[in-house]
Amino acid sequence: MERIQKNFGFGFMRLPMEGERVDFDALKKMVDAFMDAGFNYFDTAHGYVNGMSETALRECLTSRYPRDRYVLTDKLSGNYFKEEADIRPLFAKQLENCGTDYFDFYLMHAQNAENFGHYKRCRAYETALALKAEGRIRHLGISFHDKAAVLEQILTAYPQVEVVQLQLNYLDWDDPAVESRKCYEVCRKHGKPVIVMEPCKGGHLTNLPEEAKACFDVLQGGTPASYAIRFAAGHEGVIMVLSGMSTLEQVADNVGFMSDFRPLDGTEMAAVARVCGIFRSMNMIACTACRYCVEGCPQKISIPDLFACLNTKRIFHDWNAAYYYNTVQNGKASSCVQCGQCEQACPQHLPIRALLETVAEEFEKK
Repeated sequence: MERIQKNFGFGFMRLPMEGERVDFDALKKMVDAFMDAGFNYFDTAHGYVNGMSETALRECLTSRYPRDRYVLTDKLSGNYFKEEADIRPLFAKQLENCGTDYFDFYLMHAQNAENFGHYKRCRAYETALALKAEGRIRHLGISFHDKAAVLEQILTAYPQVEVVQLQLNYLDWDDPAVESRKCYEVCRKHGKPVIVMEPCKGGHLTNLPEEAKACFDVLQGGTPASYAIRFAAGHEGVIMVLSGMSTLEQVADNVGFMSDFRPLDGTEMAAVARVCGIFRSMNMIACTACRYCVEGCPQKISIPDLFACLNTKRIFHDWNAAYYYNTVQNGKASSCVQCGQCEQACPQHLPIRALLETVAEEFEKK
């Protein structure tokens, strides 16, 4: 972990796009700006950006910089292996896609009570530990989406886990559905460093309602993203905060306040508390647009996009939401066949089928 230069990382989940393809020219400029500012941590996964994230990383980072200049994290995702024999070929493909000989961090992806059993049956942790012994992984970790009791179970079963990637942001900190604080406390109990994902909750904490934005505006101290990321980075034991950046402007803003990092002070924490109160008074769907639900949907419904339309209408009172709803590709909310695969994949444990019915009632009523 000594090669990590600063506690802010580039998440390759939400990249600049040209239609259905990654905009490599824009992404190269973003990577260069990130590296030039002294940051060097990059995070990807096999399924990110419809399977294009790893190869985009090879195109824009690993083929352009020496291996000792960056720290690279990839993940073993459960939907890409059915048995133990599948893991090593998948791992080899990931190395090839990323254009590297080893990963600094390799995480058991999106661990929860259900898929942990799959990883145990397939000896995924044992295989990863063997790959570490071979020098192809430097550090073994997990990314985690479940309650604190499940995290306790995993870290007790596999004390060899060196780092935990958690969803941690000020809106989820005391949310009983996410248990962000409790999961963080389990990591501290077990002495595991924390990598933070979703510090801006899928963009919800950057594109604030006017009333919430005003709480930060009066401080005259930065953008909404700066308060969200600094909140996450200010906790003891947090070694990295990831941001899924998709524009050069976002890179410039983020590296600006993280180059000379300082935790939130008392006045800023009070503003955060007011913003939390405003959000909780709204009827918001807490979707982070990770798109795991879309991967397994037999109808290929763009569920996060449909939820975003309803949030836009409810929270921002944007009556153009109906227009945007009708431009969403890959089906409407009413196309749902109620199979439930989306709910099994959802890290936020959302009742997606019922929510889709609500969306359909709102936008598809005659």
